[in-house]
Amino acid sequence: MKPLDATDRRILALLQENAKYTNKEVAARLGMSTTPVYERIRRLEEHGYITGYAALLDKEKMGFHLVAYCNVQLKEHAQAFLQKFEDEVLHLGEVVECYHIAGMFDYLLKVVATDMKAYQDFIVNKLAALDNIGNVQSSFVMTQVKWGVGVPVKAGK
Repeated sequence: MKPLDATDRRILALLQENAKYTNKEVAARLGMSTTPVYERIRRLEEHGYITGYAALLDKEKMGFHLVAYCNVQLKEHAQAFLQKFEDEVLHLGEVVECYHIAGMFDYLLKVVATDMKAYQDFIVNKLAALDNIGNVQSSFVMTQVKWGVGVPVKAGK
């Protein structure tokens, strides 16, 4: 695929703003006809620039009043141990994000829970029950200052 041009970037920015925009609405906002916009969006999807569409839910209204960032240090670091941990984390519903990181810890987990009791249950009965857990350190979100799921859409690449 050729590099993204300004129109591709504007389409991506609009769809990040509101994934429910129809092709017709995107075209109108860009001053274009619907068919070329449809073709560009399809191409962006086919080449993996757009990886999916999702509804963003309000965690408070869904009953999740506690957000914690959990640093996890493993005992063993061989590839098989890392892969096993990653496979196991995929099945923990409370974990909404997981990153393999560099530094003092091996993984950073973003965990949502209904309250502190539910988080304690998660730590004691789920996370600590996994093989190879060495050390866990939690930080709790007090106030969400900025939140987003978008990626900056700017010139480049």
